[in-house]
Amino acid sequence: MANITAAMVKELREMTGAGMMDCKKALNETDGDMDAAVEFLRKSGAAKMEKKASRIAAEGICRIASGSEAAVVVEVNSETDFVAKNEVFQEFVQKVADTALESGLNGGKDGEDVAALLEKNGLSELLVEKTAKIGEKLSVRRFERIEGYSIASYIHGGGRIGVLVAANGADGEAVNEALNNIAMQVAAMNPQYLCRDDISAENLAKEKEITIDSALNDPASLPKPIQNAVFDKALAGDGLSDADKDILKEKRNDKYLFNFLSEEAKNVLASIAMEGKAEYIDNKIFSGLVEGRISKHLKEICLMDQVYVKAEDGKQSVAKYLESVNKDLKIARFIRFEVGEGMEKKNEDFAAEVAAQMAGN
Repeated sequence: MANITAAMVKELREMTGAGMMDCKKALNETDGDMDAAVEFLRKSGAAKMEKKASRIAAEGICRIASGSEAAVVVEVNSETDFVAKNEVFQEFVQKVADTALESGLNGGKDGEDVAALLEKNGLSELLVEKTAKIGEKLSVRRFERIEGYSIASYIHGGGRIGVLVAANGADGEAVNEALNNIAMQVAAMNPQYLCRDDISAENLAKEKEITIDSALNDPASLPKPIQNAVFDKALAGDGLSDADKDILKEKRNDKYLFNFLSEEAKNVLASIAMEGKAEYIDNKIFSGLVEGRISKHLKEICLMDQVYVKAEDGKQSVAKYLESVNKDLKIARFIRFEVGEGMEKKNEDFAAEVAAQMAGN
């Protein structure tokens, strides 16, 4: 049995970044063979990583790597935001971003090409190593690439949001400043589309359906002629309590009517409105209300229609702002990653966890 010295443990720790006790155990298990100990730690890391596979990693950071003609944004997840602030983790994420840029892979918002990326530049082995060292499940979730344009990038909140904006048609210092401003706009306002033309007919139809249903389920916001039709049906039926019927008869023209009605009455009125959906859709006043709400929503989710966040008049759209900078400047596309978006997050109650542990003791 080899004599495992502190110097040997220190050397192995510096080589691998593993914890002191893990290094000592590895040297004991391999009879002091440094190379075998490194391999032992790698296998141990893989085993730990496998054990963590079912755990939720929805924290983490985004990082960006940029070249002369391309840029990449990546999201790498950890289990806690504490680890996301760890320098070792941050260096690893930047390594992932740099490798993604060099790889030429396109990535994709849904995690396409991640498996191929992990085969590049030893990332797969490095992921195992960092998982063992940091002690949490780490996951390269996604990356996406833009190339062939003038590209601006922006990291917000220490890495919570990563943005790339690509444009063509013009260049120069003013254009670069404008693109940086638009990157911040994308981070702050989270547009879903570049412009209305990017929205498919199917999604527009779905948006209209949602708007119609939400309007009918909120009878207080319906046009007065439709409200009156709903009120008449409610009074003629037996869905309302006598008390709610009396209130409706007395205050149907009062703008505060819905403050007096019970929640049950509001639900009854919403149900009646939904039952008359086919009839109300053809109503010109209701159609105007729906189209107005859709238009307002599209202005919120389409980048070019959004109000520019730095607009001095509070009204100038992004499209008008870009036109004021250079009429030939066109945004080609943008990418926005936000850490953990669309993922189930762990609901941590540390007080309950401590109490459970104390009860177990």
